[in-house]
Parts: sequence; C-alpha cells; structure tokens
Amino acid sequence: MKNIDELCVNTLRFLAVDAVEKAGSGHPGMPLGAAPMAYVLWDRVMRHNPAGPDWFNRDRFILSAGHGSALLYAILHVYGYGLTLEDLKQFRQWGSKTPGHPEYGRTVGVEATTGPLGQGFGMGVGMAIAERFIANCFNTDKHPVMDHYTYAIVSDGDLMEGVASEAASLAGTLKLGKLIYLYDDNHISIEGGTDIAFTENVRARFVAYGWHVEHVADGNGLDEIESAVKKAQKVEDKPSLIIVRTHIGYASPKQDSPSAHGEPLGKEGVTATKKALDWPIDKSFYVPDNCAAHFKETASSGAGFEEEWNRLFESYKNVYPDLAEDFEHVQSGALPDGWEKNVPVFSGDFAPIATRTASGKVMNSLATALPHFLMGGSGDLAPSTKTILIGYGDFGFEKACAHNLHFGVREHAMAAAVNGIALHGGALPYGATFLVFSDYMRPALRLAALMQTKSIFIFTHDSIGLGEDGPTHQPVEHLMSLRAIPGLTVIRPADANETAVAWKIAVSRKGPVCLALSRQKLAVLNPELYPVFTGVMQGAYILADSKSDVPEIVLIATGSEVGLALKAQTELESRGVSARVVSMPSWEIFEEQTVEYKNSVLPTDVPRLAIEAGSTLGWWKYVGSGGGVIGLDRFGASAPGKVALEKLGFTVENVVKQALKLVEDRR
Repeated sequence: MKNIDELCVNTLRFLAVDAVEKAGSGHPGMPLGAAPMAYVLWDRVMRHNPAGPDWFNRDRFILSAGHGSALLYAILHVYGYGLTLEDLKQFRQWGSKTPGHPEYGRTVGVEATTGPLGQGFGMGVGMAIAERFIANCFNTDKHPVMDHYTYAIVSDGDLMEGVASEAASLAGTLKLGKLIYLYDDNHISIEGGTDIAFTENVRARFVAYGWHVEHVADGNGLDEIESAVKKAQKVEDKPSLIIVRTHIGYASPKQDSPSAHGEPLGKEGVTATKKALDWPIDKSFYVPDNCAAHFKETASSGAGFEEEWNRLFESYKNVYPDLAEDFEHVQSGALPDGWEKNVPVFSGDFAPIATRTASGKVMNSLATALPHFLMGGSGDLAPSTKTILIGYGDFGFEKACAHNLHFGVREHAMAAAVNGIALHGGALPYGATFLVFSDYMRPALRLAALMQTKSIFIFTHDSIGLGEDGPTHQPVEHLMSLRAIPGLTVIRPADANETAVAWKIAVSRKGPVCLALSRQKLAVLNPELYPVFTGVMQGAYILADSKSDVPEIVLIATGSEVGLALKAQTELESRGVSARVVSMPSWEIFEEQTVEYKNSVLPTDVPRLAIEAGSTLGWWKYVGSGGGVIGLDRFGASAPGKVALEKLGFTVENVVKQALKLVEDRR
C-alpha cells in the first residue's frame, strides 16, 4: 500500500493529466515528472496561508515552466486556494480560472504570468530583490517583519533563454540568499533530447555565477528534495539552484519522449499511466479522502504562520510605531497623503533642459515624498539616463536601506526583475535605458502590460536628436512598437513640466508606464502661459490655439517636436495662416477621453499635420486621409543632433511647407 505522500503526489499528477485530457490540449509531461518537487515545496517547505493568499510575508512560488500550469492548478485546488474541481475541468476554456499558462490576476495563488520561458526566472530575482529591499528598510534584529523565500520551478527551456542567464548573473552578484530554484532536469525538449542543443555543465555555470548548487539524483525522492531545499535555506549569501533529475511523462507510455511535452496522453495512455501508478482507472479528477484530509491539514497550518507573524508585527508596532506605520503603507501599496506636492514646477524662465535631466530632478523630489517606495536602476546607464536617487545608497550586500539598483548591461533581466519587484509589492520600481534598447526588453514589457504591473520604464535618448552615435542608437520604430502593446501607457513629454506631470501619472496610474525622454535640451513651457499641468493628464491638449476662432491647420506633436511646432505656428501666423498646436504626449491616455473632448482638440473638419521624429505608422489615425505626417520611415544617421534633425526634415521650413500644402489642398 502506498504511503500518504505517494498518494498525494499521484493526486497532483492525475488532476493535471485529467485536466489536459479533458481539454484535449496541454502539457502532461512536466506535471508527471515534477509533481514530487512541487509537493515538497507546498507541503513541507513553504510558509503560505490559503486563507490569506495575500499575506505579505508569505513565501513566493513561481512556475517559470508555465506550460506545466495544470500542475499549479492542481496544487491550488488541493490546498484550498479557491479553485474547484469544476475549474480544473474548464482547463484552457474561455473565461476559466485555469488558462493554458498561469495568468497573474486571474487565478488566486498565481504570483506571476509565466509561459514565455525565462521570464519567471527573471521575475523571481525581482521578488527576491524586493524582499531584501523591504527587509533592509524595516527589519530589526528582533523583528524580522519581512523574511521570506522566493521559490521557482525552472526548466531546461528556461535555462536556455538569455534572460535567465542575465538574471542568474545578477542574482549571484547581489548574493540573493533567499532565492531558491528547483531545476526540472528531464533531459527533454520539444525537438528531442537536450543533447542536441543544450550540453553545457549547468552546475559549473551556476557555480560560476555565484550560486549554491545541490543535486538530487531521483526526482521521486521526496526526502532528498526536502533535504536539498533545507540546505539551500542555510546558505545566506548565495542564491540556490537544486538540480533534480526527473523524467518527463513519468510512468506513462511517453516517458522520456518529446511527445510527452505538449500533447495529451490519449485515453489509452492515461489508462496505462494510471495502471503503472496503481491509480483507479475508472475515476477522473479524483482526490482520495485521506489525501484531501492531508491537504486540508497542511493548508490549515498556514493560518498559524500568519498568526505568528501578526503577533510579531504587533510587538513591532509597540516598539517602533513610526516604522510600523510606514510598513503598513508599504504593505497596502497606499501612497502617502500629499505626495503630489513634491511634483516640481519649472518656471517659465528656467533654462532649456533635456527631459531626461528634468526627469532626474522630478524623481529625486518624489523620492523624499515616497521614501519607502521608489527604487530601481538602469542597464549601466544611470549617468546618462539621470536615474540616480541622490543620497539613497546603492542596493547591494549591506543591510542599509538603499534604493539604487545596478542591473548591469542586462536590459532583459532588468525589465523582468522590475516586474518581479512590482508583483512582490512594497516598492515602486523603475528600470532605465536608451529607447533603442527597449528592443532587448520587449518580452518583459509585454508581460508587464498583460499583468498590469506597477512597473515604470524610463527610456532616454528618444530620437535622432541624440546625434553622433548614429542609427544603431537612434530609435525610429520604437515608439510605435511600444504603443502597439495593449495596456502599456507610453508618455513622451515635450519639456520639463510635461515630464513632471508624466511622473505624476506614472506613480499614480494603474499598470506599466513608459517614459520617452530627450537627450537634447528643450525649452521649458511656461506654466503661466500653457495649460501643461492639466493638459498632459488628458493625453493630448491644445497647447497654443490659433488667433482666429477656427484654425486652418492643426499641428500635432510629441516630445522635442512640440517646440518645433510652436515655432512653425508663429511662422504660419505671420503668413496669414491660423494654426493650432496640440501636444500629444500619450496616445493611450488621450484614447480614454470622451469623444467630445477628442473632437474639440482635433476637429475632424480641419487638416492635421503630425510631427514626430519616429515612424509614421499609426499617425494616420489622428491626421486622417486629408492630413500629413512628418516622421521617419528610414533609419537615422551619425551627425550632430541638430544636423541630423535638419537633414531629415525636422525644420520650421519643412513644417511650414507641409502645412501650407495641406491648407491649400483643403481650400
């Protein structure tokens, strides 16, 4: 007779197998092989409370191998996270809580959206960073109010992805000792054995990264897996990788076969597997009574973990009431009252300033109002992106409450880690680089939008205006590429004051925000003359209207080209042509406005000319068939910024010429 642990492991296996079989699609191989290690984590190791799934000091778990989602759903069902058997039976169906890959926000207990391989690995690093950041800011010797581990199950595919390499190197450098990953080492990928594409010495690689590495020879060895995890917990100055030798599709006719990865076992295969593991053939979605009792007992013990922590926090409040109050803000995510007062206003006589530099000033002003929130860094570009929080220390190995992260030249890992920090909660994270390098971050940007994480991405050097570095560093298609991602807010401010408002939006708005900032200096829009502080909040606004009641042409611009539009307006007016200038820092926010407002800003019966130093794709939505676009549908060139802009058509003369043509055509 099998012992209770074996029965529970097989319960997880067959809940997953039955879900895949009923759906007619999915990935049964990973759950069959990895169920033992998942069971050890959730049953013997992790501190979690199904009755309080958002308990702040819970251990985090990420299924980076998100294709094995049926296993995670089985776990969440048996441990009481609100998934019913009916939910499992709706695996991969429209509107269900059990989609094909785990989705954050859809299913209670899912800490991160995973599936794109390597992303979960990177987000876990971010969660471990967040844990240490909060611990450094709030813990005392007797009151470790932030003290948990971040666990993940990672796969061969995860480790092959470049983002995992970047993130592993970063985690080792930062000595994230509370990060523990279990590697599902099953030697199989979709195309065949891993020996056709992945022959490296994983142990040696991770040791070189600065990780502690354990090895478990038998993926069914529950005690051995538990022992390895306990050893890893004792290593305080290194993240840990536990290599667990498993067998994909364990005990099925497809064991150790690529076909076990991504297709149901089939009726005969399921029967054969149940026979091999002595499981009732005539039952599906079956949880034996003694297993149900065991899972319930484990789940109920989670309440004890949270109650113990609550007692600790009550003591903390008595001894450190001010710190405790700040911690409660961090825990809830509620911003301090009056933080908006720290959004600076740049006067009209302020000297021209690059929006990247203005952003740095705004960030540092906000940091004083958000002392336990704002934290982040750049891809080794902080002096250029102006993202250093002055006086807030360098996050690293000491216990000081330091806010400046050094991601190194690891843009993809940076973006994934920023998402992980945001998912963990308790910090408002940012990551910065040049706009052209957003290409390296795109998979993580897309996941940020899908998950609606509170992630801030700062992109400087936003146009050909950066100059001599040339077309390799001059973004052209990037703004449109970012605008194409649903749920991602992109803001390209025109001056220091629009930048200040952009930061106000980034801090307060739900979901991820991208700021596109200039390297070149831009004239400051006098807030006494221009409605900047109200206008930016609406995405687009009338910056300078025509002298006549009805304009003959509307000039729409973003970022550094807004100043160009204002100069062109003056020239057009001198030629007897009435022109309106509309600043449009954010398409996404503008689209949220009423139809009446949008039509009042961009009247449909007036020709419109858009000006932006980037791809023209997409602008036709706003200018219409009778409008025009001055943009770039080619790469830039190496030359001083002013020369590059002039040669590529971003001059007053060209704007006026194109505007006059549109006006004449309309007449």
